[in-house]
Amino acid sequence: MENRKITRLGREVSVVGLGCWQLGADWGEVDENDALAVLHAAADNGVTFFDTADVYGDGRSEKLVGRFLAERGDVFVATKMGRRAEQVPENYVAANFREWNDRSRRNLGVDTLDLVQLHCPPTPVYSSDAVYDALDAMVEEGRIKAYGVSVETCEEALTALARPHVASVQIILNCLRLKPLEDVLPAAAAAGAGIIARVPLASGLLSGRYTAQTTFAENDHRNYNRNGDAFDVGETFSGVPYDVGLEAVERLRGLVPADQTLAQFALRWIIDQPGVSTVIPGARNAEQAQANTVAATLPPLSAEAAVGVRETYDELIRPLVHDRW
Repeated sequence: MENRKITRLGREVSVVGLGCWQLGADWGEVDENDALAVLHAAADNGVTFFDTADVYGDGRSEKLVGRFLAERGDVFVATKMGRRAEQVPENYVAANFREWNDRSRRNLGVDTLDLVQLHCPPTPVYSSDAVYDALDAMVEEGRIKAYGVSVETCEEALTALARPHVASVQIILNCLRLKPLEDVLPAAAAAGAGIIARVPLASGLLSGRYTAQTTFAENDHRNYNRNGDAFDVGETFSGVPYDVGLEAVERLRGLVPADQTLAQFALRWIIDQPGVSTVIPGARNAEQAQANTVAATLPPLSAEAAVGVRETYDELIRPLVHDRW
């Protein structure tokens, strides 16, 4: 497994990490034993970066990661805070940060969190001096080792990167969401901040397993959030209409080498982008977790494949998403 250093974090992370949203909620049911098997399979295949959040299953994901952490020890766990409260800037204050932090530390079974990310808060939060002062104080108190942000838009990312102690930016980046390549990735590289690429398979679209007839469980966000009814629609299928996403997938499928899956191809495309620190696909079973790590061992995409991804985006996707996030 390739590892990449995040300068502001002061450590290396595996270029393929594991997103742990699936282990909490919103993707259908995942049994506890299956969840722990996913975590161990990822670690067994070189993953050292695990990303969770206090809101995933209202703490279930953090608790499962905490059990795993107690067994494995030397892995890096990033969590997120803020989405359990009403989404108004007034809730992003020091007292709430400490309360949220206490809960996450209990869930994960640690005294100090490796990395805490603001979880896609209201846009004004990224510009608040008081917010960063409070986060700096939490580092000084030993509650957290570092902090970062998870964002919906490129503008939010650029605003946060201007702050000297923001260690990382988590942003949607995949073959259907190319806008971060323009300004965000270069800005992060210049600042020494990490880029954590989330939603790398566009909620599973880029696995190539779905069709127009595919159905999703009632408690799966790919069912209930297609129009952004529960949270930002960009989090579900990357904000791309399902039918358009399926059309794009068929075009991309023709670019994939015979010895790769579409999912591995899509992950490798992300790894190839300068400035990416780690990509965090999720997994519902150990086999998926292992298969995702194969992307780190593949050669870079051919120039022809890279052009094909860009052309597919420009012709089908750009008009629908580029100016939105």
